[in-house]
Amino acid sequence: MCDYSLQAVATRPARVGETLVTTTFRGTSTRGFASESEPTVAVCMLPGTELAFAENVKFDNRWIWTREINSRVGKFGAIDPHIPHRHHDAIEFPDGSTVLVTQLSEGQRVTVLQLPVVHQPAKRVQSDAETNAATSVSVD
Repeated sequence: MCDYSLQAVATRPARVGETLVTTTFRGTSTRGFASESEPTVAVCMLPGTELAFAENVKFDNRWIWTREINSRVGKFGAIDPHIPHRHHDAIEFPDGSTVLVTQLSEGQRVTVLQLPVVHQPAKRVQSDAETNAATSVSVD
């Protein structure tokens, strides 16, 4: 997922083991994650992606204050997805607190620890009896 306000920014999916940096994308007021080698490409994450920050997480409201969470690990997700035209991308921390990605202070380094498992629908395999029944022809 990448927040709605990043629709005009180039994006790509996150990869396990890569280190990203929090940044504000040019032409937007939205912060997100980017690779240091591709600072103009937003790295999008699936809900449940596990992250490790290099230091305790810092966040702000851009104008008045900066705060710090006494945690270096979190899980990517979304808040209030039913409310249109607002930021939804967020990080949930072990203490239950949540911070919008767009409020993360710039320049923080974060490593993608694990991507969530995405289940594919299982194909149903017919048993031999079902296959034989479907191919047998009744002759009267």
